[in-house]
Amino acid sequence: MKGLKRGGRGLGEGFFQSAEILRRMTAAGICLAFVGFAGTTPGPPHHERAVAMRITLLPSAFPPSLSETHQYLTSFRINDHVAIDAGALGLFGGHAEQSRIRHVFITHSHADHVAGLPVFLDTAYRGTPECVVVYGNQSVLDSLRTDLFNGRVWPDYEHLAPNGCPFVRLCLLQPGRPVEVEGLRLTPVPVDHTVPTFGFLIEDGAGAVVFSSDTGPTSELWERARRLAHLKAVFLELSFPDALASVAETSRHLTPSLFVEEMRKLPMEVRWFAVHVKPRFREAILSDLAARPIPGLELMAAGRDYEF
Repeated sequence: MKGLKRGGRGLGEGFFQSAEILRRMTAAGICLAFVGFAGTTPGPPHHERAVAMRITLLPSAFPPSLSETHQYLTSFRINDHVAIDAGALGLFGGHAEQSRIRHVFITHSHADHVAGLPVFLDTAYRGTPECVVVYGNQSVLDSLRTDLFNGRVWPDYEHLAPNGCPFVRLCLLQPGRPVEVEGLRLTPVPVDHTVPTFGFLIEDGAGAVVFSSDTGPTSELWERARRLAHLKAVFLELSFPDALASVAETSRHLTPSLFVEEMRKLPMEVRWFAVHVKPRFREAILSDLAARPIPGLELMAAGRDYEF
């Protein structure tokens, strides 16, 4: 298919200067990720780095012959220690590999983006005061507390702390306000889905990428992305074929035609990856893409490391 490829630290001074303030916040269980303010500069200054930003779409299909092409659940791992969404987060690798992830950013509350979170937290628990931090908007945190960690579906991990060592800390994200963790700056940006949803701009000082999460046609994400220095790649959802445009509109997702329209909102030379391709519509989506070749477009393959 022409034009389509299948599969193909410091970030400046912290915002909190007082060690005493940090100590008191830690004791109170307040999230200590460095949080900026809406309207701050688009990203950290450019600098040379020894290691590229590495991004992996975690597999969510079995057997392995299907895992690279069939994406049922959504989780992206970044540089071993950060994850975007937790759909498949508890299903990959072993205990040591999972426990390296310490920061999980949830884009929205739908099951395919949070399903693996309880199993992951159980596996990644270290029994130390430094627990995994899960970030989300108010809708996400409310859903996790009410629908997931409610003592029925799963124990209340937010308040379960054997010997003072919690399983998880929940941290509220605000639109446009960046968070700095593990050498990355992540800025949540509202997109257009059926529930409150964040896309993310992710920078490491030498490059940047964009994650759309689940969305229909949107605008603020692209407005902010155009201001990013050293933008390398965009991970944009593509859920339905053109024949199901009405379903895509109702559910606030994209078709190949809409995907192309979103690309036009960001007229920059970057790598474009289609993600969130629903397996039962995969062949129809590929057929639509064949009818309008998009130079350089890649279908992201699960389980493969991409470096930027």
